[in-house]
Amino acid sequence: MSEPPLKTEPSENGEGASPRRKGKPFGWSTFIIAALVAISAALVWRRDGFDGVWAILVHDVSLFGEIMPRVLAGCLLGGLIASVLPHDKVSKSLGPESGLKGLLIGTAFGAILPGGPFTAYPVASALLAVGADFGATIAMVVSWTLIGYGRAVAWEMPIMGADFTLWRIVISLPMPILAGALGRFVYVRVRHRFKL
Repeated sequence: MSEPPLKTEPSENGEGASPRRKGKPFGWSTFIIAALVAISAALVWRRDGFDGVWAILVHDVSLFGEIMPRVLAGCLLGGLIASVLPHDKVSKSLGPESGLKGLLIGTAFGAILPGGPFTAYPVASALLAVGADFGATIAMVVSWTLIGYGRAVAWEMPIMGADFTLWRIVISLPMPILAGALGRFVYVRVRHRFKL
């Protein structure tokens, strides 16, 4: 199986080029999702007929119309972050050589990052594009998922109470760092072993 061609982009100072894989618009995940959609549609058609399939399709198109502006805004945010952030500083603070400091920065950034998945994942992708390593990015995403102050203040504290929220955050604090360290360790070993 042939690998996708590498695109090269000049660095900021104009010297050399850093290779970057060209993304494929349709990969194996797209085909798996399309197959699951076809199977699900066939099962609904068998049970409810064409009217059932049509009702679900109309609802899904409406949901797609509501979500698409958020997805576009999140992708635009990720692209702007990738363009604005200085690659050398991000690589120094969050790159493979950043050690525990990079994991702590990723954890802190994920904890304060507002918004939902339409914000968090494009930002994480932008960080990877500008020099952050897998470990720091994993720490950021896990921290956003477990600690996320926005959800804690807006939802968890009013419903579950301050004691529960604070203890849950304290207990969750080591998890992003451990996940980032494990991700960094495994990624380096796997990449070296399989020459990725």
